[in-house]
Amino acid sequence: MSNNSVRVQEDQKARTNKRYTFLLVINYLFLFVGSLSSSLLSKFYFNHQGSSRWVSTWVQSAGFPLLLFPIYLPFYVFKCTDRRPFSHFTPRILILSILVGLMLGLNNLLFSWGNSYLPVSTSSLLLSTQLVFNLILSVIIVKQKITFQNLNCVVLLTLSSVLLALGSSHDKPQGLTRAKYFVGFFSTIGAGLLFALYLPVMEKIYKWIYCYEMVMEMQLVMEIAATALATAGMASDGGFSEMKRESLVKFDKGPEIYWVTVFSNVVTWQLCFMGTAGMVFLTSSLTGGICMTALLAMNVLGGVLVYGDEFGGVKVVSTVICGWGFCSYVYGMYLKMGEEKEMESKNHGMEMDHNVVLANNV
Repeated sequence: MSNNSVRVQEDQKARTNKRYTFLLVINYLFLFVGSLSSSLLSKFYFNHQGSSRWVSTWVQSAGFPLLLFPIYLPFYVFKCTDRRPFSHFTPRILILSILVGLMLGLNNLLFSWGNSYLPVSTSSLLLSTQLVFNLILSVIIVKQKITFQNLNCVVLLTLSSVLLALGSSHDKPQGLTRAKYFVGFFSTIGAGLLFALYLPVMEKIYKWIYCYEMVMEMQLVMEIAATALATAGMASDGGFSEMKRESLVKFDKGPEIYWVTVFSNVVTWQLCFMGTAGMVFLTSSLTGGICMTALLAMNVLGGVLVYGDEFGGVKVVSTVICGWGFCSYVYGMYLKMGEEKEMESKNHGMEMDHNVVLANNV
């Protein structure tokens, strides 16, 4: 790589750092709005006789054209970067983006299966297990250190999921068989596992990435790959003509509300994935998983308030344990940050003392 390329990379990294807080806040807002809205809209689709899980899968990635704005506006409109879009986007990064995108497409399908059968509150609580998987896979893939707080969080969230599985099988939509309930249950667990794998894999890939715009470029390729997978599945299930028929015949709120629901879901899902990618790039895969877990509590509350999901007995206990595990992890992170800050101050003080000694010797 030429010296000029290295200089551009360093400049881009510096600019990313200067706007770090702004990007962090914006991406968490995207994640918050996208996660809550997409979960409720997906359930609204299925509650009103929407039945295509491929449609529900397709909307999760079909909003990829929205990514063109954060990719092209910084260079061509805002003039806040010297890097042209897709420069230094190597074939290796392209191939990895496509492979991860296909994995993301499978994750979207599993989520759609789970969300079509389970109440929002139940699916949200089950998805909280992704933090457990995330911790384990982060240890393997990015060498995340295991602490007491980590293990405590794993045990508590696993217990929360087991309680939910044993006590919530009665909490299912009318007409849903026990077999389909458990299909939804294990599909949601599978979605959590795949998403937990996605986070540390992306953290490892992002070590080669030096600017936020490049993160969005990777996200664009991944979403295109996921959309191609979902489109192929839709084609085998009747294609877009089936969507039109569903809007006119099956959906009980009428075609206008159907298309509003579909396109609103496209936008909110894209916000969710943009926020997730940004959080992993700006922080870490584990922090991204923590943020997702924190937002799941809002999804549970949203399901109870909007759709009247049951929220008593075992589900209350499961939620309390889930919250306990999450809080213990946050507290562990707080202690770790305090230790790192103290160590940094101590090293800085030793460095100053060393410089004073050298000056005196001179």
